[in-house]
Amino acid sequence: MTYDIIVAGGGPAGNKAASLLAKHHSVLVVEDHDTPGTPVQCTGLISDEVLELSGVRPTILNGLYGANIIFPNGKKITIRSKERKAVLIDRNELDRMMAEKASDDGAEHAYSERYMSHSTSDAVKITTDKRTLTASLLIGADGHRSAVARTIRDNTPSEYVRGIQADIGYRSEEEDMITIRIGSGTAPGFFSWEIPFGDTTRVGLCTSWDHGPPSEYLGTLLRRIGADDKRIVKKYSGRIPMGGQRRTYAERLLLIGDAACQVKPISGGGLQPAFRSAYALSETVNEAFDRNDLSENFLSVYEKRWKQDTGKELRRGYRLRRMYVSMNDGELNKISEIADNERIRDMLNDGNIDRPSDLIFPVMRSSAVFRLAPIMAKAWIRGMRRPARG
Repeated sequence: MTYDIIVAGGGPAGNKAASLLAKHHSVLVVEDHDTPGTPVQCTGLISDEVLELSGVRPTILNGLYGANIIFPNGKKITIRSKERKAVLIDRNELDRMMAEKASDDGAEHAYSERYMSHSTSDAVKITTDKRTLTASLLIGADGHRSAVARTIRDNTPSEYVRGIQADIGYRSEEEDMITIRIGSGTAPGFFSWEIPFGDTTRVGLCTSWDHGPPSEYLGTLLRRIGADDKRIVKKYSGRIPMGGQRRTYAERLLLIGDAACQVKPISGGGLQPAFRSAYALSETVNEAFDRNDLSENFLSVYEKRWKQDTGKELRRGYRLRRMYVSMNDGELNKISEIADNERIRDMLNDGNIDRPSDLIFPVMRSSAVFRLAPIMAKAWIRGMRRPARG
């Protein structure tokens, strides 16, 4: 059967793209799992902007107004806003609702069907584990292990981090605050989180690839917060691509979401850049069909567009990440001494979780952190020299 567009991957990125494209083209979404929303590999913590961009209204489990950041020496810095900064949603429900919306907008779905390979000439012939399909354009939205992205030569992400989280039958003391812990003994190369929602808390962490599986650190974290004897309701794990990759386009081919490494390096969140990039993708594809030009040359416009929109934040975020992972616990503790400052806290209170570098760079330039200039300069140099792993 022939379609205008086949989307490999039925997660949020793939279904957002399908919703936009199905208004003008015949679209088939091929998803290797039997239902949308599985497996869950996300904290479910998103901003109101992401909620709006999704186009659906999943159940909000909790609203978060700030964060307690705990440094390696145990010092706690509290950031709290009068305005809601994030909501916790049921990610499984979000995925299901976005798939339903894509269907309502005209897209077809084929579940339990895996993309295997494709060839390109005057069209794209896509081979799945069940059949051969033909389309004018293929969109790779098949996540961090994207088989579609691997068809572009030398196109692996700069690095991966590995994550694990569990929903624990444990009630947090502050229902409207997330707790973040940093340090080599908790989550080397990243951070941990404790997100409350009623009688349950979502506890998890990520680690840099070269520090081994994060499961080794989860038990320690649960003991630290006094939840190691609590019932585990669910457990999830996965990996996150970071740092960008060489290209997100080829002949009759575009990538989006984790497959395109459109992930915020500071938080590991991918929904906001993926949803925003879907509009750049839709605009480019519509123009390409109007011109009857699905060449690699014309489709490169997509990458220019999404990078103009979200690329600056991703690039700056990755520079900050490389600085962060180069720091030792002693340097992080020194940062905590300076961050415990009313002016700095006021600046952080105004932060946007989708654009953290917009705030972090001004904070770094603030006179309040002048004493940390030598540490930050050394971290910058080490971070730029640090080879990507994973």
